[in-house]
Amino acid sequence: MSTERVLFAFVIVLALTLNVGFVTGEIAEIGHHNVYELFAAVVVNLIATIMKFGDRSALGSTMLATSLVADLQLMAAAVAWGVYSQFGMNLGEHQSATVVSLATGAVVANVVSVVLLVIEMANLRR
Repeated sequence: MSTERVLFAFVIVLALTLNVGFVTGEIAEIGHHNVYELFAAVVVNLIATIMKFGDRSALGSTMLATSLVADLQLMAAAVAWGVYSQFGMNLGEHQSATVVSLATGAVVANVVSVVLLVIEMANLRR
């Protein structure tokens, strides 16, 4: 068992679980979504993206692409939350739905990334 592979898989799965933890709850109720969890999801997703840069396989490039999509979606969610807060807007149903919808897009990208990770691990066994 490779420590590097374990760490790689850990970070990818952690990125997914943090992201799912953020989007879980009523989409229009901002009280169900923690800004610090969004921040943690952004940071861990960026770390996962950096870790994926070294892989030169076909699956590796696809995993990098999914990670970049997740990063883009999460950063857009964080920027939207920041802009809404900066301009003194209360995060109402519409604003909350925008932030959570963007983060949900990142969940989809992270799920694809984890599925690709499982496929890659299954291929290594053969």
